Amino acid sequence: MMSTWDADAEGVLRLPSGRLVRGRGLRHPLPAGPEPHFALHLRGRRPPEFAWETRWVRWPDFWLPLDRPGFVADLRELLRRADTERVEVACGGGNGRTGTALACLAVLDGVAPGDAVAHVRAHYRKHAVETPWQRRLVEGFRAG
Repeated sequence: MMSTWDADAEGVLRLPSGRLVRGRGLRHPLPAGPEPHFALHLRGRRPPEFAWETRWVRWPDFWLPLDRPGFVADLRELLRRADTERVEVACGGGNGRTGTALACLAVLDGVAPGDAVAHVRAHYRKHAVETPWQRRLVEGFRAG
């Protein structure tokens, strides 16, 4: 069995189920500690290669994912893998796209869509989810 994150590590969000997911900005140095096993990279352009498994979600800065069904499928895989692996969500700065994806993950994990942005801001970063349309994406996100 693989290990997940230390709950107190930088950028780690504990979801209601207890699963741990790390959010971060790719423009910043890699946080100290172990590397992820799997990551979703939310970028307008293909990110560089990493030593761990990654999936690229095409998502321009300050906007929304271009392939919504693919984005939802990737979130479901990330959530499933968070049971036994170190998983991460990352964009350029770690706030807007990453915060939006983490809020959508929180909805998949049982947080009400109307409460998910506040949940991520309280437990990840206070400036997570940067634009009105990112907020609307979360508020309209459904787990089913």
